[in-house]
Parts: sequence; structure tokens; C-alpha cells
Amino acid sequence: MPHDQEERMHIVVIGGGVIGLTTAYHLAREGAQVTVLDARRTGRGASEVNAGWIVPAEAAPVPGPGVVLTSMKWMLRPDSPLYIRPSLHPRFLSFMFGLWRASNARAQRAGFAAHLELAEGTIESFDDYRADGMDFEMHSQGLLMAFLERSGLDHHLTHLDLVERFGLEPTVLEGDAVREHEPHLSDAVQGGLFFPKERHVDPRALVDALHRRLTEMGVTLVENAGVADVQRAGTRITSVSTAAGTHRGDAYLLAAGAWTGPLSRQFGVPLPVRPGKGYSVDVAPLSLRSATNLSDAKVAVTPLGRNLRVAGTMEFGGLDEDINGVRVEAILRAPARYFRDWEPPSGAIRPQAGMRPMTPDGIPIMGALGDLSNAYVSTGHGMLGVTLAPGAAMAMTQLILQGTSSPRLAPFAASRFRGIRAGALAPQPTH
Repeated sequence: MPHDQEERMHIVVIGGGVIGLTTAYHLAREGAQVTVLDARRTGRGASEVNAGWIVPAEAAPVPGPGVVLTSMKWMLRPDSPLYIRPSLHPRFLSFMFGLWRASNARAQRAGFAAHLELAEGTIESFDDYRADGMDFEMHSQGLLMAFLERSGLDHHLTHLDLVERFGLEPTVLEGDAVREHEPHLSDAVQGGLFFPKERHVDPRALVDALHRRLTEMGVTLVENAGVADVQRAGTRITSVSTAAGTHRGDAYLLAAGAWTGPLSRQFGVPLPVRPGKGYSVDVAPLSLRSATNLSDAKVAVTPLGRNLRVAGTMEFGGLDEDINGVRVEAILRAPARYFRDWEPPSGAIRPQAGMRPMTPDGIPIMGALGDLSNAYVSTGHGMLGVTLAPGAAMAMTQLILQGTSSPRLAPFAASRFRGIRAGALAPQPTH
């Protein structure tokens, strides 16, 4: 690793969400010069409105057994947990075919194992961030998955050996045992799974803390500067242009979340990343013992210091953050079946929407970007951005600065998609 200021690699990170900011932090900590470009303010969108969960135990990919059939039924309900806006566009049809191919037990289990491997050590990483001066709200009371239907619990039991292998210590709670664990639960809840090591954070506080720490470390943060053009010479990216000017670096990391799809086409390496809109609403506090997954309803409930965050739904459509009131109402109704004392908010609410970056097989795309020798990608983390951010950042930092790829990155290579070739190793500094 070069120590001389003149030999520092300059990395341009495109995207200031939780993945881009965390990777910028690890790059800077290893001595790189880093510039972060964001089309708006850093940390906005899905990075601040999510449930804030750090939950390797909940890291199974979205595609799985029965997902396609269930999705088709849900498409007929405007308030369902999943909505897919139909389209005949070839990119949409290709994405949906990929999702269909990945919706089986074998692929889901392999993706889950890859996520668990990448997230190993993530809890310790968040402790390190706090120790390094990042001030954000974090809770260590674990995660409860609550089930109204026994079939849902049974499905998750098939993955218990995986989470046990990674030391996550699940406890199965059947019948009244789940209510003894969480007294707020109603008699309708048939059982649950409790994972004591999972955590949750205030996501906005996390990205704001990352922003402040990066500024202290000398990272250049360029906001309201979306990439308008990409300059390329052969297999090298030479610069990217924004409204704020032209930015040159030794290497470029595309980490633009749900916007990676269209941006990747500017790099000449189109990636199958589509937006999956999710919503969250902050309501009055409820004294839950831990973060709680209302599993059948696909709703996440997060107790924070100032409020209770209720989040959920998956909406495949366009790149917009418009609020669908019907879907927000469905999220706020869902807890009534799970909690004996739940009352939806009666006053004004401020729902928020964020675009999650989704891939056809439900696992991220990380590594070299096509055949480009100095461009990389880290995207498609879906609903697991906070959980996977530290592991993704460390693996990508090693690849970009040292030219060596961690075995943990192998399942996430862009080359698994047809027509995308693997790129070369990292370049050496040119200045």
C-alpha cells in the first residue's frame, strides 16, 4: 500500500447511499484519495427511509419457492406486499425471467449462504464505526420473526442450519412461548424465531454519521452532481462528467443503488438492476423488546428512540419515489393482526419512499465492471444494504486497492449475467 501522498490511488465513487459511503470510508481508511459523487444529497432515498436492520439471519434472497405464484396472486391486489407493474419492454421481461429461474430452493439457499459469508463480522464492523467517532443510534436487542401461519415458520426452519453455522443462535418459539417472549403479540401469532445477535440502527443517523466522518477524513463529497457522461479509452474509464465538472481518477466504483441500471449503460456494461420501491412511516413508540418482522405481511417494525418505524412493501415499477396511499394504509393495518394493542395513527403521517436496487436472482452485483480494467461495481443489495454494507465495502476495497478478489465476492460477479465479461485486476496509480 503506497504511503507517499503522490502515490495515493484516487478512487471516484459514484453513489452516496449507504453502500457508496461505507465503501468510501474503507477506501479512505486504507489510504486512498476518494471522491464521492451523488445526484442529490448523500444518504437520501432508500438509505435513510429503510428499517435500519442489521440482520444476517434475514438475508435470504427474495426469489424462492412459491414466489412467482404468490406474486401473480398479489398483482391483483393493490394493497398486497408485492406489486409488479406489467411491461413488455425486453429489459423488464428479461428481469422477470431471471427472477423466475432463481425462484427455487437450491438457488435461494446458495444466495443465503453467500450473504451470510459476506456479512460475517458485520456486527463488529458497526462497533468499529462507533469507536472511530461515528455517532448514530444503535440497538442490540435482537430480531423476532413472528408468524401467523405455521407454514411460514416451517419454511424458515429449513434454513436454520445455515444461520446456526454462522453462530447466529436462533431460538424457535412455538405457541404461547412467542407471547411470553413478546407480550404485545396477539393470540393470532402461531410462533416465531428469535435471533439474539441481530441489531438495528436509525438509518438516517447512520448515513449522516458516515458523511461527517468522511468529511473529517478528507474525502471529497460532491452532491447534486449526477453523472451526465462517461469518457472511455479502450478498456479504461478516463473521466466522468457531472454538472459540477469533470472528475478523473485511477479507478471508478459504480455504487448508485437503484440508479445503477441506467448508469451502467453509460459505462457500456448494462446491468440488470431494477428499482423495488419500499415505504416507511414513523409512528408513536411501542415498547417492543426488539425489532420485529411481521413475516406473513412482509412488514418490518423497528423501535427507535424517538418513534416506531413501520416499513414494508415491494413495488416494481419505475424510478420514482411517489407515495401510493393504498400501500401505505396496508402497511399501517398489518400490525393489528400481530399486536394486541395496535392502533393505526389517527393524525397526519409522513410516509417516505425509497428505491431499493434489485437484481433478478436477489443477490448483489459486486466486482469488476465488465471488461473495463479500472471500473468496478457494488450494487443490487436490495433490502440488505445496511446489513451487507461493511462486508461489501471491505471486499471491494481489497479488490480495488490491492487487485485481489476475496473468495466472498465470487457469487456476486456481474459475469453471471449473459453477455457481461469479467474485468481485469485493479490498476496501479498513474500519478
